Amino acid sequence: MVAILAVEEIADVLLVEPDSHGDSRGRFVETYRRSWFPLGREMVQGNRSEKEQGAIVGLHYHMHQADYWYPLRGKLRVVLVDLRVGSPTQKNVFTVDLNGDQDRGVFIPPGVAHGFSTLTDVLLTYMVDGYYNQNDENGVAFNDPELNIDWGIQDPIVSNRDMNNPHYKDIPSHLVPHFPMRT
Repeated sequence: MVAILAVEEIADVLLVEPDSHGDSRGRFVETYRRSWFPLGREMVQGNRSEKEQGAIVGLHYHMHQADYWYPLRGKLRVVLVDLRVGSPTQKNVFTVDLNGDQDRGVFIPPGVAHGFSTLTDVLLTYMVDGYYNQNDENGVAFNDPELNIDWGIQDPIVSNRDMNNPHYKDIPSHLVPHFPMRT
């Protein structure tokens, strides 16, 4: 039976542990079902991310889009930060290590910054409930000392975009999410 676990550290974030069925031929896992996410909308776009060990992706956030991440191979550290003003868990940080050998996914609501570090080479599949919108691509510095994040790696490989994200305190007021989020 699938287990849906609410994350106490950040409101509306869910960890999913789906059923895995296997025999001598291999295994089958139902990785997503719309009914698991009462706050989510229908997922409309699926994406694949392959990263080598030692990379950091993020922190990114959206005002109008939720994500559902499910690793297929490798080990990654997922980092979430609640940026939503008025949230009961505002500014809380949550980290969880996910592994493609285990069956676990994470649902990330709008307004929650998200990123990951690759503890090994990683293949991650993720779905979003809104089509790509450049105007809804926001970020906060992965190395912001106010957030004090342990990414679990030294000397990370980071994109130019992520190197130039603002610190939490410097996010422009019109880009600060509010709780509850309206998608």
